[in-house]
This record gives sequence, structure tokens and C-alpha cells, in this order.
Amino acid sequence: MLPGRGRNGRADRRARIMGTRTAWTPVGDGEFFCPGCGGDRNYQRLTGRRRFTVLGVPVLPRGETGPAVECAACRSHFGTEVLDHPTTIRFSAMLRDAVHTVALAVLAAGGTCARASLEAATAAVRAAGFEDCTEDQLAALVDALASDTGRAFGEASCTGLAIELHEALDPLAPHLAQVGRESILLQGARIALADGPYTPAERDVLATVGAALTIGADEVSRVLEAARTPS
Repeated sequence: MLPGRGRNGRADRRARIMGTRTAWTPVGDGEFFCPGCGGDRNYQRLTGRRRFTVLGVPVLPRGETGPAVECAACRSHFGTEVLDHPTTIRFSAMLRDAVHTVALAVLAAGGTCARASLEAATAAVRAAGFEDCTEDQLAALVDALASDTGRAFGEASCTGLAIELHEALDPLAPHLAQVGRESILLQGARIALADGPYTPAERDVLATVGAALTIGADEVSRVLEAARTPS
């Protein structure tokens, strides 16, 4: 059989004669984490219109397609769900704020802001990215929370703290692996243990942290027990 005379050859000729073409129109732009490049890049958000072509010439509309996200660097197209993934800079800020909120919540639940707990909390917050954080600053924030709410932080029920924890942790949890989520809980547990055994209020706060990070109750108990062993 001569080249181009078989079934595949006829299909190739038809593809060259007839086909579809998409005309993309930019409708927005911004910065995103590009899965192709593996880093933060600029993007354009596109909508497209498909047209049936004959000999490369558009002749009939075939409807809309997209929207899509095009990376300005690698030119790859992705579904718009990639915009749900935070950029590296945004992710770092979310993680930093989460650790800070957990540290404050545990300190507040402890009620006394003992020096050992403040030292542990300050070390965790600094490691997360707030390098200028001091023990005095954290103590002042806990006092301010007490003044604003008028509640006793040693009590088991701290609705305001639960709301703050969920606001900080809920958006972050889907983007963390299990080990990352447990690491945040473990830091909070070690802050709680720095001045002695867990109090009921501290356990409640840590249980809330675990729930917000989508860690099961059994796993929360395991992490809290593991925190008792010096690293």
C-alpha cells in the first residue's frame, strides 16, 4: 500500500482540510502558582470561541470553550481551579498567621502566660516567619484579648478563640499534607506542656486546632501524647 493511501493517510488529509480552531480572549490577569513551572508566575485568564475550519480558514462557530488560565512563562493552559492554590508568598503568610493564631490561643487557654509557655510560643512564632516577635508582645496580645472579650481564658468554653482558629486554619488545611497539619498541632501542644500538664481549656483549644486542620480525633490524641516526649 502506498504511503498516504491507507486509513490513517485519509484521516491525516481530512485533518489538514477540516478541523477546529479556538480563538482566545484575555479577560483578566494576576499571579498564581503554576503547576507546570513549579513556582509563582503571572497568568492570563482566557475565554475561547471554537470555530470549524476548512483549509485553516474559520467558517462556522462551534460554541464557547474555557475559561482557561494561561501561564505567562510556559504558556501552558490549565483549568481555573489552579487559582484556588495559593501562591508561594500567600501560602507562607497563611502558615505564619496560622502558627501565630494557634500560639495565642494556647497561651490564652492556659490563663497564666507562664514564662516557659511564652518562650515556647515565641520560638514557634519566630520559626514560622515573625522573626521580630517577642515574649512581651505575645503577652500583651493575650492581655488585649482578655480585655476585649472580658472572659476568663482558663474556662473550657472559648467560642471566640474557636472562631479565630477556624478562620486561620480552615483555608490552610487543604494545602497541607498530613505531616504538615500535625506539625502545627504538635507546636501548639508543646506550648501547652511547657508550663505543666494540659489543662482542660488547653485540651479544648488543641482539639479545635485538630478539627480545623481536619485531623481525626484519634490522631489528635496521638499527637498530644507524642508531644509529651521531648524531641
